[in-house]
Amino acid sequence: MNGFPTRQQVERIKERYPSGTKIRMEHMADPYAPIPPGIEGTVDFVDDIGTLHCIFDNGRSLGVIVGEDSFTVIEPEEGQGMNLTMR
Repeated sequence: MNGFPTRQQVERIKERYPSGTKIRMEHMADPYAPIPPGIEGTVDFVDDIGTLHCIFDNGRSLGVIVGEDSFTVIEPEEGQGMNLTMR
């Protein structure tokens, strides 16, 4: 085992966290410049080793490692993103 996810694992990560997925950080295992708990971000893309590249609401962008960093997915609220005009 080389520490990297298999191709199948990466495909599952890409399916589970597509571009646009909203997340909230709980803990980042980065000793130098972690994203603080509670900060929300949006998945920009998932690379070929399964890292979620996110743009965070505090202006930073950083990779989130599934299984190493802790986060929750923010489910869209019902009706969010719908623009209905009644006349």
